[in-house]
Amino acid sequence: MTLRIALDAMGGELGPEEMVAGAIQAVGESELHVLLIGDENILSRVMQKHAQLPAGLQIVHASQVVSMDESPFEAIRKKKDSSISKAFAYVKKGEADAVVSAGNSGATMASAIKSLGRLENISRPGIASVFPTLKKPLVMMDVGANVDCRPQHLFQFGVMGAAFSGNLFRIKKPSIGLLSIGEEGGKGNVLVKSAHELFRKSSLNFIGNVEGRDIFQGDVDVIVCDGFVGNVCLKVSEGLAEAIISMLRTEMSKSVTAKMGYMLARKAFHQFGKRVDYAEYGGAPLLGVNGTGIVCHGRSNAKAIKNAIKVAGEMIRSRVNAHITELLSEFDARDTLENETDAAEAVQSGEGS
Repeated sequence: MTLRIALDAMGGELGPEEMVAGAIQAVGESELHVLLIGDENILSRVMQKHAQLPAGLQIVHASQVVSMDESPFEAIRKKKDSSISKAFAYVKKGEADAVVSAGNSGATMASAIKSLGRLENISRPGIASVFPTLKKPLVMMDVGANVDCRPQHLFQFGVMGAAFSGNLFRIKKPSIGLLSIGEEGGKGNVLVKSAHELFRKSSLNFIGNVEGRDIFQGDVDVIVCDGFVGNVCLKVSEGLAEAIISMLRTEMSKSVTAKMGYMLARKAFHQFGKRVDYAEYGGAPLLGVNGTGIVCHGRSNAKAIKNAIKVAGEMIRSRVNAHITELLSEFDARDTLENETDAAEAVQSGEGS
């Protein structure tokens, strides 16, 4: 059966041109079908600029758009015919299998929860992002959906991140680290200390706390943190990668010797650029909703959209949500809540510090 991906074609800072181009590339390189959700007149004009259009593209008209600076919940409540709302509505009706959006991430999350609901035993869905490291790709969760969390939420992020990493990278039992200010279990704020106790008492492959400097070493498969810290890590990483590439270009232009060195190492520099390019990873999966959604960078180009559409298809085929549900079923919800209470009491009394 051909999978149908609903693309929020009006989302993103680069406009419908990049969305349409990415969809055309994805359909041309896979067996996926893409529904372009947005203003029919605008999308038709954009598509006419392409000489050859592959089969498998369909425009679905949506009369409204949620802008980046709008309040997510207000926008979803008032703009019922927005491109992002209509995309998830199509999934709810069974007329699409997944949603990809580079638009307002808060509105994407709100619309997903409203239309599809949460998976069983999930309190808060989160956004997982893949980071390049020295050894292997790393999954970090949450990277922006939840800035205020409880220990139970971090534990669920760990379960969801492990399920996603296991399926995506074929890892039998992914290792999980908790992002903190020190490797010792007693380091961190109350949230991190309590979450540490939850992970320690579980059967997950928990290796303990990890520090910021460990993110790119590649010694752990999943790193867990709240959305505030995760989003800062994500934005710092993107900015650092762009700065390094820019500084290298500047230094290589300063002398003939440097330019010759660049010519000799051009292939290596090209490979480095690919490894740190967010477009190579497409988008960040929205895990914990009863469906499949991919949140893309606001500045996503056609390449990023193409890869995001492909990631959506791979998530459906590999049954990531079913794996999350199976993994969560190993942890009785009531036991998790009791453990959370015990963990908080242990931290407050000074145990384990």
